[in-house]
Amino acid sequence: MLTNSHGNLTTMPKVKKKINFNTPSLPIHTKIISDTPGRLRLRIAHSHRQPETMEQIANKLAAQSHIDQVRTNVAHGSIVIKYSEKNGTLDNVLATLQDLGMIFGEITQGSTEAATTVSSAVVDLNKRVRQATDGVVDIRFLFPLGLSILSVRQLMIKGLQFEIIPWYVLAWYSFDSFIKLHGITPQKPSTEAGE
Repeated sequence: MLTNSHGNLTTMPKVKKKINFNTPSLPIHTKIISDTPGRLRLRIAHSHRQPETMEQIANKLAAQSHIDQVRTNVAHGSIVIKYSEKNGTLDNVLATLQDLGMIFGEITQGSTEAATTVSSAVVDLNKRVRQATDGVVDIRFLFPLGLSILSVRQLMIKGLQFEIIPWYVLAWYSFDSFIKLHGITPQKPSTEAGE
């Protein structure tokens, strides 16, 4: 408690946390929920779902010439961005989002600081691998490939041995991680006309 010049007790005003987009800050973890031509829907991590933060992000996005409309839903952490394909492409929108400090990937519920740090490091490493190979491969391809090579090596050296880590277990992990990391599901035609 503080006292003012009249001797009355007053409470200290709350300081609202504002995002400064001009200086590097903590990354804003974001997941792309849907991506259709001219429309992008994102989900923001829980730590950035305050009304002030979401409003600042929306205002920065709406100020861009290649973005036509931005809508937010703070309760769900959702941002819908509509852009004209004449004025800009999805690459321009994604570049703008990255300039705002957004990192794209999976968002986990209640993630710890350590988990967030590891996720950020893996996302950054994946980005670097993709840039180094001109987009030919990324970690989602290299990891299962490495496991499959280990399974073939294990088979050639040890044979069909059921002791320590048999080849078929590594082969299964290779297949399973490839499917999980690429999210292969049957594509259904989109009948979504509105939001």
